[in-house]
Amino acid sequence: MLAALFMAVLDVFIVNVAAPSIGSGLHASGADLQLVIAGYTITYSVLLITGARLGDRLGHGRVHLAGLALFTAASLACGLAGGATELIMFRLVQGAGSALMTPQVLSLIQRTFTGEARARALGAYSAVLAVGAAAGQVVGGVLVSADLFGTGWRPVFLVNVPVGAALFLLGRKVLPLGGPAGRERARALDLPGLVLLGSAVSLLTVPLVLGQEEDWPLWSWLSLAGAAALFAAFCGYESRLARRGGAPLIAPRVLRHPGVGRAVFRILAAMSVNAGFLFALTLHVQGGLGYGALRAGLSFVPTAVFFGAVSLTWRTWPAAWQRALTPAGFTLTAVSVAVVGLAFHGGGSGGAVLYAGYAGTGAGLALAFSPTLTGALATVRPEDAADASGLLATVAQLGQLIGVAAFGTLFLNRIESFGALGPYPSAEAFSVCAWALAGTAAVGAVSGLVLRRR
Repeated sequence: MLAALFMAVLDVFIVNVAAPSIGSGLHASGADLQLVIAGYTITYSVLLITGARLGDRLGHGRVHLAGLALFTAASLACGLAGGATELIMFRLVQGAGSALMTPQVLSLIQRTFTGEARARALGAYSAVLAVGAAAGQVVGGVLVSADLFGTGWRPVFLVNVPVGAALFLLGRKVLPLGGPAGRERARALDLPGLVLLGSAVSLLTVPLVLGQEEDWPLWSWLSLAGAAALFAAFCGYESRLARRGGAPLIAPRVLRHPGVGRAVFRILAAMSVNAGFLFALTLHVQGGLGYGALRAGLSFVPTAVFFGAVSLTWRTWPAAWQRALTPAGFTLTAVSVAVVGLAFHGGGSGGAVLYAGYAGTGAGLALAFSPTLTGALATVRPEDAADASGLLATVAQLGQLIGVAAFGTLFLNRIESFGALGPYPSAEAFSVCAWALAGTAAVGAVSGLVLRRR
């Protein structure tokens, strides 16, 4: 299941390095490329909680395999897509498959392990999320540069087909495929809540992605206002449904659990910075500095190594440090992202200090994310496992969606203001993004002071 999770996380980021190749191969615009990346995350984030709920109703192993099959089939369709619109649509389907597949991992961890074993399993889960994000850039670079049989960017999707098929066959042998208890099977799916949340996320994402290219027309502002209204309607509906004894998509009881509200904010901030940093940096090194896909992908190795190493080892550090790890992680992220921005200033290649910035960003994001996730989930009651895991996984994906849409738009806006793409304009655009990313990380660092549960 962690292997399938790794594949799903990989696919969130593997397209970053392939984006320039996709753009030239399919004659896709900058907005098209953002939608190729963000489209996957839209359906992934919106359907995650419903995927967790379906696992409760139908059996986690069974729903995991159904999602894996859909994900694998959509990956094949993405790899064969003949145009940008087709690719965007198939990416939406691919995200839906991930939404069925991945929440079952956390749910089974919550229901299978207790105590220290659960903490170790959650640490492995966090490490997979962390390494998958950065490794996606590296694997994407290798596959695009290899240009297997002259297929260019297509192997970044087609590689999922044999892996997904093998995992499906293995999963049929080792996963629990029976249904859950009757109480869980009776839980409603909250389809009205799903429609409200999906509509709100769509109204938020589309203007963020397309507004820049369309010069921010009136419809984009109306869409953003509509998103705010629908988010408010969603929150009100969920609260009323919970008071009536229903099963809301996001249970207020889970949000009131000690530390969960703070964890939601911190995960949202960490994943926004993570996705925004990787996307803007990829656009800069490939579009501005002219790096090939392989060189661009290998640039992220320090980020991946330090993210994974810290995610796997932070629990062994002195107990006196544990409470300070998340604020320290956000602070390290803010400083490191700023260092990367300064290293590229003026259009240069960065030098040795650049790789220190990459490593610091990976370590900082790991400290910001992994202890937050583990701390929030380790104390959640088993009966709330599906709701809690679905909520935090959804927040993580929404954070990545916002990061790509907001910081990607900021980068493209700054490039457009220069009227040309080259090392210097691209470096200046990335520097603006770097300061914005550092500011977001700084907010995460002080969030514990502001969002402390009364």
